[in-house]
Amino acid sequence: MFVSEEMISDMAARYGQPERADFRYVLPADQFGRIRASQKHGRNHDVTVYIRKDEEFVVIAKHMYPLGLYRAPSGGLRPGEPFLDGINREIMEETGCTVGLERFLLRTAVSFVCREGGSSSGDGVIEWRSLVFLARYVSGDFQFTDHQEIREVRLATLDEFESFSRIMRATDIGGLHYRAALHDTIRRRLPTAYAS
Repeated sequence: MFVSEEMISDMAARYGQPERADFRYVLPADQFGRIRASQKHGRNHDVTVYIRKDEEFVVIAKHMYPLGLYRAPSGGLRPGEPFLDGINREIMEETGCTVGLERFLLRTAVSFVCREGGSSSGDGVIEWRSLVFLARYVSGDFQFTDHQEIREVRLATLDEFESFSRIMRATDIGGLHYRAALHDTIRRRLPTAYAS
């Protein structure tokens, strides 16, 4: 757990105290195992950034996503990496853009529970955190470098986020159900967040 409470508190002091939300999802063993496999160095977080460019937002699609599904970019910090450096690196890799953080919007606590009660790679619960920020687009041409993970980058209107959530919920992937809940939570807050 190399994103410490001290680091999170520092970001809250700079960008505002985030709202909090708790989620719980029961997953089949294969989906639970995929999340467990993403926990390099004990990682238990993602930093998700809603990037506003004029009246639209920068969104990404991963290779595994069905057509029409996009979401805000996100990624994990590396051990020992300063928080802002990690955000800037991830955003550049996933979108080809530089950004300026504006608001710390949301901090989640998520429990992913293995439906079968356990997995071969650890116990049956993964405690996860999403740290969600609003940022403004500064520069970049959407020429992302993480081609292994990212299929496409584009701009989307806030109204399109509802259809992204609907597509996520139509899948049988619990992690995407969480992303849909995250999308919906943020979508309700974005208009007032960037108006203030």
